[in-house]
Amino acid sequence: MAVGGGSRVGRNGSGSRRPSGWRKLPAVNVQPGRNDPCPCGSGNRYKACCGQLVPRQQPDQIRLEQLVALLQAGHFAELEVQARALLSAAPDSGIAWQLLGIALGRLNKDPLDALATAARLMPEDPAAQLNLGNALARVGRLEDAATCFRRALILQPEFAQAHNNLGELQLEQGRLAEAAVAFRRATGIDPQFADAHRNLGMTLLRLGDYVQALASCRRSVSLSPDSAEAHNGLGNTLARLARPQEAIDSFRRALALNPGFAESHANLGNTLRSLGNLDEAIVCYRRALALDGNLVMAHVELGTALRLQRRTTDAEASCRQALQIAPDSSAALSVLAELRADTGQFGDAQKLFERAVAIDPESVDAWVGLGRIRRMTTAPEDRSWLAAVQALADRNLPAQREMMLRFAIGKYFDDVRDFPNAFRSYQRANDLAKRCGPSHDRHDLRRLIDRIIRLNPAHRPQALTIRDSRAEGTPDNRAETPRDSRAGRPVFIVGMLRSGTTLAEQILASHPAVFGAGELTYWTTELAAMVARDGANADAPDAAMRASNITRLAAGYLVQIDRLSLPPTAARVVDKLPTNFLALGLIHAALPNARIIHMRRNPADTCLSIYFQHFEAANTYANDLDDLAHYYREYLRLMDHWRQVLPTGHMLEVSYENLAENPEFETRRMLDFLGLPWDPACLEFHRNTRAVVTASRWQVRQAVNTSSVGRWRDYEPFIEPLKSLASPPP
Repeated sequence: MAVGGGSRVGRNGSGSRRPSGWRKLPAVNVQPGRNDPCPCGSGNRYKACCGQLVPRQQPDQIRLEQLVALLQAGHFAELEVQARALLSAAPDSGIAWQLLGIALGRLNKDPLDALATAARLMPEDPAAQLNLGNALARVGRLEDAATCFRRALILQPEFAQAHNNLGELQLEQGRLAEAAVAFRRATGIDPQFADAHRNLGMTLLRLGDYVQALASCRRSVSLSPDSAEAHNGLGNTLARLARPQEAIDSFRRALALNPGFAESHANLGNTLRSLGNLDEAIVCYRRALALDGNLVMAHVELGTALRLQRRTTDAEASCRQALQIAPDSSAALSVLAELRADTGQFGDAQKLFERAVAIDPESVDAWVGLGRIRRMTTAPEDRSWLAAVQALADRNLPAQREMMLRFAIGKYFDDVRDFPNAFRSYQRANDLAKRCGPSHDRHDLRRLIDRIIRLNPAHRPQALTIRDSRAEGTPDNRAETPRDSRAGRPVFIVGMLRSGTTLAEQILASHPAVFGAGELTYWTTELAAMVARDGANADAPDAAMRASNITRLAAGYLVQIDRLSLPPTAARVVDKLPTNFLALGLIHAALPNARIIHMRRNPADTCLSIYFQHFEAANTYANDLDDLAHYYREYLRLMDHWRQVLPTGHMLEVSYENLAENPEFETRRMLDFLGLPWDPACLEFHRNTRAVVTASRWQVRQAVNTSSVGRWRDYEPFIEPLKSLASPPP
């Protein structure tokens, strides 16, 4: 009798534990058909579940049938009263104990004793073992629960629900391979078992088998299109595959079905955050927490989003709330540690990471964080770190977790100048990264650059859109004109990733008249939308650059930077998102008075540094040297185009090598370009305590040096595809 035999726990893809609970029963007053879903909410057919109550020969059969009717109608308080009355006369009725257990569970009372008694009285009933296992699992007695599920399977080897629930326990315990076997067994027995397909998909996702994970999640959705959990699981898989828009659609479908699904709000927030939509992500996290204030994952992820906005105080408050709920949250401690590191407090960061590791010796975030906050050495404590991280990486971990550890191990060997071992570690990390995301499509990249060039032809008259927008005369079109004092504020530092953009921003942000805004995704998001519109209207490329649209974009950006709590002395605001190089035509059309600093670095050094860092899966080119070389050439092609299109004097080219060699000279050039007076604080940039949240945060806390110049030569035997790139920039 699989009474209440639904899934016990599931995973939302973010690692949070989620009891599925007892489902709400419909108010049904008639007996369902034998093949209808059982009204108890188990997910089984009635004939294999509560329908087994009716034909059993027990004392006072009529009263048992009355109790089943109360169960079907969802009258659980009355069911409890009547079950207790029956048990006073027939204390050995296992079915009555089962019904009492169901009633207690639905009334948020403790059902354990009742279900344990039922299992003792009906030792040959696999469903009694299943239901007792579910109750044990809900109170955290996982091993006892597993024992019950295994007993159920001894009694009935083809019991799909028991295989599924055992798999959920194994998934909860991180025994992924065993869980996958259990879920496959469940779906093999019952191919229509939607929850088991979803659970299999989540397990395969964590194992790095993304193709099969997606197939399982799609199967779950097709079997259960009205299941919010099925759509949520599919969204998690699509997000991991770097298909964010499809993931967002799945999460929104889940929320349309169940607006109170707190974890799906949080998962939607995670995907929006991965696209740089931090404001929207924060709204999602707050909605999740309004629904479930004890959702630790949402507090931690909110802290992460606030950290990326450099709202350090608010981010810390979110982590502290998480720790009030779960004092042993290594994830919250790790985010707190990152906050300390962002502001250069590396000693405090180390202590927090060490606390996180002490709580959870398998915390990948904490181990990796410890390796990032300083230059590693061959000292005993660092060798101990290496041994622990290597031991963890050598276990059968999901690809995503092993990848992060391999990047950290590569950094260790690079720091101690063991270049062959460093490159082997980085190569393994990048091979794993390619398994964790979509493949790079060089043809799509080339087509994108072609389209951007076509949208920004060299013959376009300068500031055409601004003149046109003033002529249109609508109120919205007055936002960006040469008379708008805000229009000359923005400064864009662009270039390849790892080309010195963070260093340049830190130097400039040390000037009292400059505010460093970090990496704002406004223009790359708008560019993507513009390119999509152009693709739908290929014969009219200028339509996407029409004056009304350009003016709207300018106004929106100026409003965004105004929200950054700018100090009154901030004459310039630096946006240092490197990939804004893709949107320079759009930026100049909207903000013709903005200034652009293009950071250039030796191509081999640039690409190697990218290869040695973990980036979002959207940077698909970053994990393969041939793809890196191709991407770099396309970047050069586009920058050559901008040199032809942009008016003289609007873009300054700065060599990273020259900046490292002669920082004062290059800093004066940048300040002159921005119309700012010299300030010696710019040479003391490493003492600036402003938050830096990029991968370069440790480097920009050090005095300027040339240690990274010509780094590629240490790896020359391993990087043949990069040797074909151009010589260092002048």
